[in-house]
Amino acid sequence: MTLVSIPANPVPDNVVTGTVKTIDGAELRFARWSPTSGRKGTVCVFSGRSEMIEKYFETVRDLLERGFTVAMIDWRGQGHSSRRLRDPRKGYVRDFADYEIDVETFVQHVVLPDCPPPFFALAHSMGGTVLLRTAYAGKRWFDRMVLSAPMIDLPGRATSFAVRALLRTMRLAAQGGRYVPGGDDVLSGTQPFLNNPVTSDPVRYARNAAILDEDPTLGIASPTVAWADTAFRAMHTFRATNYPSQIRQPILMLAASNDSVVSTPAIEEFAYHLRAARHLVIAGSKHEILQEQDRYREQFWAAFDAFVPGTPLFK
Repeated sequence: MTLVSIPANPVPDNVVTGTVKTIDGAELRFARWSPTSGRKGTVCVFSGRSEMIEKYFETVRDLLERGFTVAMIDWRGQGHSSRRLRDPRKGYVRDFADYEIDVETFVQHVVLPDCPPPFFALAHSMGGTVLLRTAYAGKRWFDRMVLSAPMIDLPGRATSFAVRALLRTMRLAAQGGRYVPGGDDVLSGTQPFLNNPVTSDPVRYARNAAILDEDPTLGIASPTVAWADTAFRAMHTFRATNYPSQIRQPILMLAASNDSVVSTPAIEEFAYHLRAARHLVIAGSKHEILQEQDRYREQFWAAFDAFVPGTPLFK
């Protein structure tokens, strides 16, 4: 399955693409790249909600330059992986456990057979939620995980009992396939740059919007009631006092001080209770740190290089 290339966002060289099928019938698009020299291991990149492989081409190049093999999938229900609903713009998943099936399928059929160890994970937002769940379940595929603005909780009262109860009621009333109240069918990432919640970099924002202009089938719009219901239930489990202490994997958590999408205080609190974690708040950055201005991305990569073996600054 081909990748979408535009002048502002060409496909990095040395790529292999394809699809794999999960045990429950979802078809996942994958891509993997090999560096021109070196063999430092593999970084598996896991995107956030509504994102696609193409959005991470710049990140892929950054990792290739560090000598890593890079592998990615599109989560089920987004990118060019299979959609379950008749309306492909609706952001839907039955349960967050389904994303864990995606990870296991990807690791077993793409990473382990064709990518060199050691294996590391780099996950953003919703991807961080999924990776924490796999780590809690005892899956130790990755030597270390780097989580960018992981979705531990949402700001304010967005995940209050009243909101969770409303979503649960709607889902029990067979409305799981509807957009969340206030949602619409506008593709995420195509709204005007002004006052957007994800990045302060107009060039990268325009580049990502241009990918969707080139191929709107890559995108999805607002989440459905089902997606929000299972996402809120996943985040609620993180509130258990013993949840982070059961995770023994080394983890680097990076949060953004100007994040209005996920809760930065929740990330800090969760990281504090992990057994083997470091965390850093990048001052001034919005939610999508890897899509931000260079001055914020440079801080991300400095932290990454100090944490992941094989990078120039690792000690």
